[in-house]
Amino acid sequence: MNPKTNFFFEADGPWKEAYAEMRKIALGCGLTEELKWGCPCYTMNKKNVVLIHGFKEYCAYLFFKGSLLLDPEGILIQQTENVQASRQIRFTSAAQIRKMKKELSAYIFEAMEAEKAGLKVALKKTKAYPVPDEFRSILTKDKKLKAAFEALTPGRQRGYLLYFSQAKQAKTRMDRIEKYRNHILAGKGLND
Repeated sequence: MNPKTNFFFEADGPWKEAYAEMRKIALGCGLTEELKWGCPCYTMNKKNVVLIHGFKEYCAYLFFKGSLLLDPEGILIQQTENVQASRQIRFTSAAQIRKMKKELSAYIFEAMEAEKAGLKVALKKTKAYPVPDEFRSILTKDKKLKAAFEALTPGRQRGYLLYFSQAKQAKTRMDRIEKYRNHILAGKGLND
């Protein structure tokens, strides 16, 4: 147990008992407990394997390379259509976790084996994401913006393309592009 994570497990809330059960299972698999993104993260050889996090309606294990797991129980959930690698197993009670202890341990061990084997998730390339017409037009005219966008990491590029594309109206897409123009020029991602 890592004392840096104690605040997470000691905080009152609807998932306190569930978190304790999840912690026992993860530590029982021989993982190292760390604090990352404000949540307990379980690692092996400094590689992220699974994270515990909670939401209003459920708490969950987040498997960083969950898309590689076989999922014989059919319990892995892809949070949104744009999430490529990670998968969640969601819980609504500590009793549910206790009942699934054997299966959950098996998922964690499988994730550990994937990490030991050095398996990688094949991520979609940025080119596979649609570029909104408005953004394409602006990039054609503004070479400085185009160069700055192309210099961004693939993840930052995808973030912008997804955000711009989600708007249904052309005016909204243009507003979003204009709002984040200086961010792109500064080499920043959508949430930086």
